[in-house]
Amino acid sequence: MFNIDRRLIKNFDWITLSVVIIIIFIGIMTIYSATRPLVGGEAPRFFVRQAIWLLIGITGLFLMVSFDYIWLGRFSVYLYLAGIVSLLAVFIFGRTGLGAQRWISFGPLSFQPSEFFKVVYVIMLSHQLSVINGPISTTSFFRLFFLIVFIPFILLIKQPDLGTALIILIIFLSLMLARGLQKKIVILFVIIGLISLPFLGNIFWEGLKDYQKNRLIAFMEPGVDPTGIGYHITQSKVTVGSGKLFGKGYLKGTQGPFRFLPEKHTDFIFAAFAEEWGFLGSLLLLFFYIVLILRGLNTAMSAKDDFGRYLALGITSMFLTYFFVNVGMTLGVMPVVGIPLPFMSYGGTALLSNLLSLGILISIRARRFELFH
Repeated sequence: MFNIDRRLIKNFDWITLSVVIIIIFIGIMTIYSATRPLVGGEAPRFFVRQAIWLLIGITGLFLMVSFDYIWLGRFSVYLYLAGIVSLLAVFIFGRTGLGAQRWISFGPLSFQPSEFFKVVYVIMLSHQLSVINGPISTTSFFRLFFLIVFIPFILLIKQPDLGTALIILIIFLSLMLARGLQKKIVILFVIIGLISLPFLGNIFWEGLKDYQKNRLIAFMEPGVDPTGIGYHITQSKVTVGSGKLFGKGYLKGTQGPFRFLPEKHTDFIFAAFAEEWGFLGSLLLLFFYIVLILRGLNTAMSAKDDFGRYLALGITSMFLTYFFVNVGMTLGVMPVVGIPLPFMSYGGTALLSNLLSLGILISIRARRFELFH
């Protein structure tokens, strides 16, 4: 199960790890700058907590690298069921914050089960796709959807955690397309979607919290109430624009410390970064994420088996979707759905789950030359 030898060290993906460590340190620096007080007072310790979670996450990453990912497929059903139980536990033991019931607390510590569930979800879906012989049939498609996607999707919407719910749906469609769908399934899926859109849209809208409805309204009509429901998007775009080409300089940003920019260290950390480092700094950050995504795709293509291929692709798809949606909502081209920027946004559970996912990705790459087990 655990396997450490010279070949594993030799094939270790130091490039991907180095890029991610750079992104994390950029995030910690931005968290400190965005949350620092400008006039007296003591700075919140968010950056210290993030650094502690980084140490925990790095430990978890190396454990995942030493763990042969083949065993993840063998235990995928049990991991998935444990993930479903954790999502259900939120409704019993969870605490409410910011209008959502997503966290379970143990004394001073709290964690978000949905962050860990997305990892076991990718493992479960990848394993199921790897054991199907031949093209995906209509029966297999809907069986996988209702057995693996539908239940957690409903539970996440109920919390509500709209961002993670959309992520698992996007990952499902991405892996299905990569696995190869029959043309008739795509046509059938589109027809069913168009027919049921008005009915499902009404159910979806009625199930949203008021603040979620306001976010969608603000996205469709940004100027409808710039000081009310459109405040987040308006301030985010102002913050990004104020950075101009070269930025104001590190520790010289004002939108976050003056509290004009909401959630400056979580959902809108990219805006706080862009204010201080400008367009050129944002391009450099984009370059690091592009390297991460390309390395992930290369890992998927070079994996030794189908399970490793779909698992690497699912994890890479998760990172890409999180980045695309977060930056998009920061720039006002995507609705605000509470999706953090991977490896940068403040959040111990999110950082730990992302580092565990990265450990799996590196494990797949390091073992690509091994024989099947």
